[in-house]
Amino acid sequence: MRPLTLRPTTAALLVGFCALGPRGAAAQTPHGWDAFKDTFRAYVAADAVVGAAALVMRDGRVLDRLELGMADRAAGVPVDSATLFHWGSITKTLTAIAVMQLRDRGLLTLDDPVVDYVPELRRVHDPYRALEGITIRMLLSHTAGFMNPTWPYDEGHAWEPFEPTEWAQLVAMMPYQRLHFPPGSRYGYSNPAFIYLARIVEQLSGDSWESYVHKNIFGPLGLTRSYFRATPYHLAVDRSHNYHVRRDSLGAPVVIDNGADFDPGITTPNGGWNAPLGDLATYAAFLTGAAPNDTILPSAALQEMWRPVAPMTAGYQAGAGQWMGLSFFILGEGEDRVLGHTGSQAGFRVFLFFNPRTRTAVIVAYNTANTLASGEGAARVQRAAVEMLREGGRDAAGGR
Repeated sequence: MRPLTLRPTTAALLVGFCALGPRGAAAQTPHGWDAFKDTFRAYVAADAVVGAAALVMRDGRVLDRLELGMADRAAGVPVDSATLFHWGSITKTLTAIAVMQLRDRGLLTLDDPVVDYVPELRRVHDPYRALEGITIRMLLSHTAGFMNPTWPYDEGHAWEPFEPTEWAQLVAMMPYQRLHFPPGSRYGYSNPAFIYLARIVEQLSGDSWESYVHKNIFGPLGLTRSYFRATPYHLAVDRSHNYHVRRDSLGAPVVIDNGADFDPGITTPNGGWNAPLGDLATYAAFLTGAAPNDTILPSAALQEMWRPVAPMTAGYQAGAGQWMGLSFFILGEGEDRVLGHTGSQAGFRVFLFFNPRTRTAVIVAYNTANTLASGEGAARVQRAAVEMLREGGRDAAGGR
């Protein structure tokens, strides 16, 4: 068992506006929240998820939250309000905000050619003779044509790093990559695109990407429990382990403990954020305008990031009326529009969705990936969250 440690209260974890609401707060939750919790619980049980957490918020205040299972099964440590999860590709929105900050300071334009900042990309095979025309905007909207994964070595050998650890490794692979479609012609999700964006942030700011985000996003928001890479020693007591459900040598399902930490290496800008749900709630309060902060990014710039660029053509978000913005998924239109992002890395699976009209958000994290399951259960939870947020938009518009 871990040693006894005094923890911050829930109110202290949820900075500023994001304190848990006062008495009766649960009664103020959006229509459908109780049904969502039932769907959430059913998925956690059906897919052998070791630990999970969810919260709903409106106008910058957490209305209700739910923690299930274990953060560390072997040690008997339950998930609670302080548990630190890994947020995977939600990190991409931090990288995008950093780029927009530099744009607003006049240090770049979104239509600048990427090779002006990352000339190494000229090594990528370009069957369309279009690489010189790839812009920062295309990287932000996943329309540049670059491949999806950052690392092709995933056969489970002990010598394989979790992700490439150095920029030089990615550069060495570039001559063995190609553009997969004409830049700007369609959507194609790309993790490396956000590493290239991070290189631009570093060149123009003089800081490492991680330092830049701490100074210009985490600091102004007061996210003192958010970090990248290895867990700081004073937060280690709250770090969740991550798990995979696989078959053992006899074909029986088994839960594998992957431990607490892993190093995303050079890929941290596309998936390296670690934090408790409370920090994500503070971030959502900023995004929804419940706690505006022009020091980070004015509302007009956020609205620009939420304009459709290309229709989504793959994954859970694919379908009519589903669009890619500048790093944000846009699900639906008008009062039905829901924004956000998902994340998936190691055994962690997460999402953050919000309705900008009602300033309502749902944040969910699991510490387990079940490789034997179809994925339908997790998708059902996401659909329930999105529909609940849409219903809130209709309520606000007088459409019910």
